[in-house]
Amino acid sequence: MDNAIQRINKIIALVVISMSMELKDIDRIIEMAWEDRTPFEAIELQFGLSEARVIALMRKELKRSSFELWRKRVHSGVSQKHALTRHPGINRFKCSLQKTISMNKISKR
Repeated sequence: MDNAIQRINKIIALVVISMSMELKDIDRIIEMAWEDRTPFEAIELQFGLSEARVIALMRKELKRSSFELWRKRVHSGVSQKHALTRHPGINRFKCSLQKTISMNKISKR
């Protein structure tokens, strides 16, 4: 019973979050989640969504097969989605050649 209540609470929280977000923000979160080198911490920094909320958003927005493929990729070792599992020499969220991003405001795009 408690498990069902927790699931319902997660779904309600996700619906509230997705309703308050613009479509372009949701698209950007999905894009960042698919990128192998973008850690969950970067998504949380820019959008305030924890890893669990990103997973819930991906589950809601993607087809089931796409979601399962994404989860498999995140856990496969190919992806570097967790900052703690990354190579210690990588200490930034973006390439030095990438255009400046300031709190999800992409300049000159």
